[in-house]
Amino acid sequence: MKTTQKIAAIVLVALLGAVAYGLFRTGQPASAPATSTQPAPGTAAQAPLVDQTPLLTAQRLVQMPTSAEEKPFAEEALRLGDHEMDLAFAAAVRDAEENPPVLSAQAKEIEKRLQEAEKALEADKARVAQVTAAYEKAGGDRKDSLEDQLDVAKAQQELDQDEVDDAKQDLIRSGGDPKGRIQAMVEEHEAASHAADSLHVTVSNAVEERGLIHRFQQWSALHQKQSLLWQARQQAESAAAFFSSRHKVREAEIAGDKTSARPAEPQINPGQAAASGVPHARLSREESAALVKATKQRSAAAKALASLDKRFDDQKQLAENYGKWIEAVAAKQRAVVHGALTGLTFILAILLVGIFFDSWLERLLGKTSLDRRQVETMRTVTRVAVQICAVLFILLVIFGPPSQLGTILGLAGAGLTVALKDFIVGFLGWFVLMGKNGIRLGDWVEINGVTGEVVELGMFHTVLLETGNWTDSSHPTGRRVTFTNSYAIEGHYFNFSTSGQWMWDELQVVLPTGQDPYPIIDAIQKKVAEATSETAKQAEQEWQRAARTKDMSSLTAAPAINVKPVIGGVEIAVRYITRANERYQLRAKLNQVAVDLLGQKAVLPAAVPASTSPST
Repeated sequence: MKTTQKIAAIVLVALLGAVAYGLFRTGQPASAPATSTQPAPGTAAQAPLVDQTPLLTAQRLVQMPTSAEEKPFAEEALRLGDHEMDLAFAAAVRDAEENPPVLSAQAKEIEKRLQEAEKALEADKARVAQVTAAYEKAGGDRKDSLEDQLDVAKAQQELDQDEVDDAKQDLIRSGGDPKGRIQAMVEEHEAASHAADSLHVTVSNAVEERGLIHRFQQWSALHQKQSLLWQARQQAESAAAFFSSRHKVREAEIAGDKTSARPAEPQINPGQAAASGVPHARLSREESAALVKATKQRSAAAKALASLDKRFDDQKQLAENYGKWIEAVAAKQRAVVHGALTGLTFILAILLVGIFFDSWLERLLGKTSLDRRQVETMRTVTRVAVQICAVLFILLVIFGPPSQLGTILGLAGAGLTVALKDFIVGFLGWFVLMGKNGIRLGDWVEINGVTGEVVELGMFHTVLLETGNWTDSSHPTGRRVTFTNSYAIEGHYFNFSTSGQWMWDELQVVLPTGQDPYPIIDAIQKKVAEATSETAKQAEQEWQRAARTKDMSSLTAAPAINVKPVIGGVEIAVRYITRANERYQLRAKLNQVAVDLLGQKAVLPAAVPASTSPST
């Protein structure tokens, strides 16, 4: 195993350990708590006179996706919020009745304008009634005149009615109309109660989607809901603390009023009482009225105190209910995190198995006695197959299984086939190149007329280090030529590095006129036959093994010589068989032999590069 693979394996094992710890922590069973109400402490805060926040908060939370475990807490929050709203409106109405506001200068002007408008409206009503009665009794032209007067009176009545309505609204806004304020609060309370009664808790039966992306979306939604629940709980605790402090202040005020507002009983002489015949002294009218007023005030204070107690209990129960609801959401959130960690475990396990499998494959192939080409083929194909499977499984863990797999695969396949046609053909060509008659790293090949050594062989492209054309000395040109693997299907290639790749080459010598060519021809033919005897036998044996017809089995690889006259002399062409990778060494050797034979007779050989072709 390489150093990088060891480091990657250690990191993956450490991550697996961390994920396993997270699975253990999030895998603890967490059931939804019971809906019992317990007091919860809070901090003092100031609440408005009429506040629908508890009900509105509960309605907003109920409208979010709710599971079956959360339903009891959602229903309890709605009930407590509705009850708190009823108590808040009752307290606001009672306060408006007992403590009418002191009119400001602006409110007094509005009240005066309202009184004048009401008087004008009463006069208009009387005028309309009078004209209507006269109109019913009149006849002829008199009736037409009264009809016009009646229309004018009704129009004036409507105008004065608008003035009254506008003055009333202005007076309510300025706080100078207790009755209008109470009526507005009652209408608002009825509307809110109707909205609360029409809202019901519905359990969301959404199908749980798998995949890390869907898990993150679920966790994000639950986290947002949990944040809103924490805010609602803090508001309830603050309101409970506020009502508790108000209760203490009211209780102290009531205790002080009992001692200061009780009237002193008069001291009566028993003798005077007996002489007057009156058993007990009677209170005066003023004292009786004061006593009745004080008693009503104490009764109202007691009612306000009881209302504060109820509202305090509601807020404490609401805070406790939100706390239990938070625990239920947290339990579901832990389950989502547990599922996400399970997916991460699968991903890390897949990566770790891939690393160890690659190392094991390297050791296994190193122990085999197969050919280098076969080993390279098995290593490449197996590694690519494992990588593709690993990527598919990891994508499946990340995105989850698709709901409509057939449709998605069909549409994706059609689109990819059109858009990635060249890449698909190149990928299929890679399988051809990995076959028996393909190419491997280090092979000497010709692809679409370009010759070179294979230095890179990927799934989509092949890279050659160019070595020039067949007539050059086969030295690298320094250029790296890249081909898409589609040439294996749509084009052609030659591989001169595999067994059985034979090619015919030629040695050309020009003899001047006046010299006998036959001794030179015999000598050159003998030298060529000696140099190529072994390769010719091997070529014939391979051809005979590969031959499937009698015509192919009769082929010979013996050297052939051709003599033809040319301008200025005679051209001798010797054609012989050679391996592709030995071609240049053999040609250099034969050229040296020809030079040695002709040197004594001052005949210069001309080694002219000839076109060659691979053997069949």
